[in-house]
This record gives sequence, structure tokens and C-alpha cells, in this order.
Amino acid sequence: MYDMKDLRKLPALGAKASAAWDTFKAFDEAALADGAIPKKYKELMAIAVALTTQCPYCLEIHKAAAFGAGATEEELAEATFVAAALRSGGAITHGTQLIAGD
Repeated sequence: MYDMKDLRKLPALGAKASAAWDTFKAFDEAALADGAIPKKYKELMAIAVALTTQCPYCLEIHKAAAFGAGATEEELAEATFVAAALRSGGAITHGTQLIAGD
């Protein structure tokens, strides 16, 4: 279902809703720009979120951006386990809703 070549269609999609597309691009660029949180850390956060949402497009885009910002494979591995811990922790804490309370 996923083909990275689909990303080449983004300009055509954006042209059909240019105000929303331009606003999204500006927001995305601002959110991921170097700031109080360095770009490398933002890209590692993006990797963790992409692993959680399981978006292969985001994984490819942010993996490249993370490497470009100086991230290492070890940092990507740790981000992977942070995402895994949060996902599994969410399942465990939601499991408390299955147990009769006091």
C-alpha cells in the first residue's frame, strides 16, 4: 500500500487546497526548526511518534532528517524503545479499566 513515490504527489494534492497546504508546510517547518529543543532531538521525537503511529512515510522522512541533524543509529534505537515503552505502558494502564475497583 505504501510507496515512497506517492510523496511526489504532495504538490498536486497541495495545489488543490493551497491555503491549507501552505499553512501546513509553514507549521511543519516551524515545529521542526531548531529552537529551545535542538533539531536533532525534535527529529528523534518525530521518529518515536512515527513509530507509534506506524507511518512508513514519516519514518523515512524523519530518519533522513534525524541523520542530517546528527543523530546516530544508537539514538534511533533508543527512540524506538522509548516509543515501544510508551505504547505498551498505555495498554497496561488502560488495562486498569478492566479491573473492578475499590
